[in-house]
Amino acid sequence: MSAVNLPSVDSLRCFCAAAKFLNFRAASRAVALTPAAFGQRIKQLEDQLGAQLFVRTTRSVRLSTAGLALLPAAERALAGMEDCARAVSPSGSLPPMDIVLGTRHELGLSWVLPQIDRLKELFPSIELHLYFGSGPDLVSRVRLLQLDCAITSTRLADPKVDALRLHREDYVFVGAPALLDRLPFAKPEDAVKHTLIEVSEDLPLFRYWRDAPKATPLAFARLTRFGTIEAIRQRVLAGAGVGVLPRYLVQPDLDGRRLRVVLPKTVPLHDYFRLVIRADDPRRSVFEALAAALAATPLC
Repeated sequence: MSAVNLPSVDSLRCFCAAAKFLNFRAASRAVALTPAAFGQRIKQLEDQLGAQLFVRTTRSVRLSTAGLALLPAAERALAGMEDCARAVSPSGSLPPMDIVLGTRHELGLSWVLPQIDRLKELFPSIELHLYFGSGPDLVSRVRLLQLDCAITSTRLADPKVDALRLHREDYVFVGAPALLDRLPFAKPEDAVKHTLIEVSEDLPLFRYWRDAPKATPLAFARLTRFGTIEAIRQRVLAGAGVGVLPRYLVQPDLDGRRLRVVLPKTVPLHDYFRLVIRADDPRRSVFEALAAALAATPLC
């Protein structure tokens, strides 16, 4: 059937009313048309479809075989049109949806999880689920449609993903006071006495210090890798080495003098937490609203 022969919504509504009442006069009143106009709509629909939909006698009206076949499809079509109208209603409410949000373990527990109830109040139709992973893993899962979105500061170089900026992320180079009192780290040459604690051997955290303006190259005694930022924090607090960590995570340790800034004249580069989404995701407006709500809460 070509597009020009598709029945109109009004014609289907008249047909369904006639099928319900099996009385054209009563059906015409239900759709606020005169009996003549109503009969004309039914005739136009039959001409469009090339089939007689009703068998009419002087005493009765009943559905023909074609009418019986059309009725469930017409009812579904009208229900679908009503869904379309509700979807763009002035209330602006979103349809029910599940969203799986990926995040780093530390950020998820300290910043995302405390917002879950508030986000539910703001977006009652969204059921938010959390997935914890590392930066590259999170971006990969968004790309592969295994996550709907993710919060990360990982650098993006994939045209299939896009990002909405949330918060600036600052970094500090820190060590435990007991370690720094025993093995001073007052100048770059002192690095040879220390262990650098990192996520992995490609130094994703230390590069924020290494690439800072006027930073002096440092040669450490050794490198140890502990996989997650919280594990690094715990090892640095234990005096097992020094490391570059997000300021939001270690600010309480700095305030409580459990950690001390190393080589404070060099200010590490900063980055941004972003809400990563698929570039082609049709729900972009939903993610923009979610990003704005997340950005309203400061990092802690």
